[in-house]
Amino acid sequence: MKWHELTINTTEEAIEMISNFLHEMDADGVSIEESGTLNKPRDTSLGQWYEHPLNDIPEGRAVIKGYFSELDANVDALVAQLPPRIDELREFGIDPGDYTIATALVDEEDWANAWKQYFKPIRVTERLTIKPTWEDYTPSPDERIIELDPGMAFGTGTHPTTALCLRTLESVIRGGEEVIDVGTGSGILAIGAMLLGAKRVLALDLDPIAVSSATENSRLNRLENDVQVHLSDLLGVLKSQEEGGNGGPLNVTVPVDLVVANILAEIILLFIDDVYAALKPGGTYIASGIFKNKEDAVAEGLEAAGFAIVDRLRDQDWIAFVAKKPE
Repeated sequence: MKWHELTINTTEEAIEMISNFLHEMDADGVSIEESGTLNKPRDTSLGQWYEHPLNDIPEGRAVIKGYFSELDANVDALVAQLPPRIDELREFGIDPGDYTIATALVDEEDWANAWKQYFKPIRVTERLTIKPTWEDYTPSPDERIIELDPGMAFGTGTHPTTALCLRTLESVIRGGEEVIDVGTGSGILAIGAMLLGAKRVLALDLDPIAVSSATENSRLNRLENDVQVHLSDLLGVLKSQEEGGNGGPLNVTVPVDLVVANILAEIILLFIDDVYAALKPGGTYIASGIFKNKEDAVAEGLEAAGFAIVDRLRDQDWIAFVAKKPE
């Protein structure tokens, strides 16, 4: 089978939004390659091994590829959709730079599994290691393994925003917490929270593919009884439950101890008040996925909602906030 490969050369700042555009256009897979310049620092504090060779993508740039079935997709129509949406990002303070769009027709075997050769077990926190399901790996006694099969629709969990969340979860979870993971994707944060000692996690996502992926990854980690995955627009499922909606009882009791959201800053700003209401007094909110140009706006939004910002963690140009609801 052949696939249309749609390639956008843009900035690292625009990765999240353009990748989201491709998913909304029903891409069967999305791949992202960031700069491999020697000037870009690589974190080896936890013994990470980078097998992916350095590339010739300039610093601050990225190459995003979306894959669409030759049988089902009109590639000219797809290409026509992108420039207006990418140009509009500038209105929201996201600079896509001088981007280019190119297309090619490729064989399935050229892309469907090629990326797997670069996804190796990687220790992302003091205790958590992400291991692809197809790799053999013998952990040390203090390691807790996240078995992950992200599929072609999700990342490997090593993006700075995800790593920030996992490190932050490790620092705030003391054991026995009830957690809500908003925008769960592959379920990696929900699984990580459980391995760090959380009691139960409610994992939410608007994308049915994400719900399926998170459900399967929870099963792979033998956590299907502890991680409940729901289709939900942000925290909408909580309101539905309050109104007597269908879908059965949730596995957590609201208000909860901890909410984590690794999504775009623009989305974080939309439901800060809902997060505040969903947390116990003294509860913690971890908000990640925030590019540096949105740091002040998110800080102002959190404080306006009543949160106290207790920490800000940084990785490259990305920020994660740790905020507390007053007791």
